[in-house]
Amino acid sequence: MRLNELSDNPGATRPRKRLGRGTGSGLGKTSGKGHKGQKARSGVAVNGFEGGQMPIYRRLPKRGFTNIFRKQYGVLNVGRLQAAIESGRVDAGQPITSAALVSAGVVKDAKDGVRLLGKGDLTAKIEIHVAGASKSAVEAVEKAGGSVVLPAGAAVES
Repeated sequence: MRLNELSDNPGATRPRKRLGRGTGSGLGKTSGKGHKGQKARSGVAVNGFEGGQMPIYRRLPKRGFTNIFRKQYGVLNVGRLQAAIESGRVDAGQPITSAALVSAGVVKDAKDGVRLLGKGDLTAKIEIHVAGASKSAVEAVEKAGGSVVLPAGAAVES
C-alpha cells in the first residue's frame, strides 16, 4: 500500500453544502435559512432565549443539589460473573479483584470500585474482592461455597 492508494471508508466523508448556487440546487436564494429574522443572520446564539419573556429555567424553582463526593460503582451481577468463569475469562481459583474483572472485560469501567449484585445464579466457588455487595449477592456467593471480601468499614447493603 502506498500513500496515493489511501482512501476513506465509503460514506465516511460527504460533500459540503454549496449554498446560494441557484434555485435549482435546492439551497439557493435564502440558502436553507428561511426568510430574514435573527436566525437567518450569522452569529446567532439563541439557546434558552424566549423573546424577552422570563426563560423557563429561571421561572422554575431550583431543588436539590449535586453531591460532588458521590461514589459511582461499576455494577456486576453474579450471573454475568458465572458466565465469565465458564467462558474462561475469569479464573475462579484466584481471588477475583476489580482490576481482574476490568482486564477480562466483564466490567467496562470500575470507577470507584465494583459493586456485586445478586441477579442470576452462581455455582463456582470464588473469593471476590469488591467495594460493595448486596445481601442477595453475598448469599449467592456463600451458598456456592465462596466468600465476599469487602473493604474495611463497608457494610453489606440490602
